[in-house]
Amino acid sequence: MRAPDEPTASHPVAGVPVVILAGGLGTRLAEETEVRPKPMVEIGERPILWHIMKHFGAWGLREFFVALGYKGEVIKQFFLDYHTLTGSMTVGTATGGVERHARQTEDWLVHLMETGQLSNTGGRVHRLQQHLSPGTFIVTYGDGISDVDIGKLLRFHRSHGKLATVTAVRPPARYGGLFFDGDLVAAFTEKPQAGEGWINGGYLVLEPGVLDYLRGGDDTSLEGDVLPRLAAERQLGGYRHDGFWQCVDTLRDKRQLEAEWQSGTAPWKIWR
Repeated sequence: MRAPDEPTASHPVAGVPVVILAGGLGTRLAEETEVRPKPMVEIGERPILWHIMKHFGAWGLREFFVALGYKGEVIKQFFLDYHTLTGSMTVGTATGGVERHARQTEDWLVHLMETGQLSNTGGRVHRLQQHLSPGTFIVTYGDGISDVDIGKLLRFHRSHGKLATVTAVRPPARYGGLFFDGDLVAAFTEKPQAGEGWINGGYLVLEPGVLDYLRGGDDTSLEGDVLPRLAAERQLGGYRHDGFWQCVDTLRDKRQLEAEWQSGTAPWKIWR
């Protein structure tokens, strides 16, 4: 799947800001996250965070609020250096003069927002509420990549008229699956789907009214407090995404995604 050409002002994604939750500790990937936050773990020499933003950028989304916490200074430094170090340049060592050669860079507006070292997911969004526009916004996690169709997701959200939509995914199981015929193995699959069970894949589309559900402050959990309440009040739509989705939880996940990127078959790379 490829994203469309540059959307017009009437396109359903136009003007929708994206909140990326990038402040968690990432304890299940401790080998990588002792020195950097989880969204800065690299796939193809680029942070997971960059891959997520490239995906949204391919759909015309340009404004990002990155909710910082654990080792947020690493993310700040990445973006401070990003424009300076991207592309070719010529340096005059006697004068210190720098000539930057023509290069293509992303047209992003990135707000790097401190949201507390120990804040929960809902608490981080709560801290950002004064900065979000009065319209629809998206919230996603800083460790999950996907090829979800953002245009279809937003159209689905607006079609049901509820306060929120969660993108439901069925990730591959972590181990090979066996299917029996009596005592014989009838079929073996290396990466079976995890049954019919749908899980929260992030890519949440929210209306401003959801901010009223975040009054518990820093301890508020999107997953434990807000989404269950919205579901109970029949205000939560579920967009079923049957395509690619992967959360980078372990070194095995990282290595698998790295192999796909290096082979040129990365399914989440929808940008041109």
